[in-house]
Amino acid sequence: MANLDIEQTRNQARALLDSRIESVTNLVRTRQRITDLKDQLASAERDDKRAYVQATRDGWSPEELKKLGLEPAAAGRRRKTQNQSH
Repeated sequence: MANLDIEQTRNQARALLDSRIESVTNLVRTRQRITDLKDQLASAERDDKRAYVQATRDGWSPEELKKLGLEPAAAGRRRKTQNQSH
């Protein structure tokens, strides 16, 4: 039977755990980035809706805005359509 070095075995085990901890840490950072970007998107969509409403209050008709490529809440409609198909 070969002699086992306890300290060497512990160091090898720590190295394996450290690499696993690093990968899960990276996963958490990535997930947090996704959450942050979703929050930013939701905020931008609210700002877009307010800006659209303001444009109509300033005299732009929905038809005029549509001709300019500015349909109301287009991003929100697309997302809802995508969610319904899943």
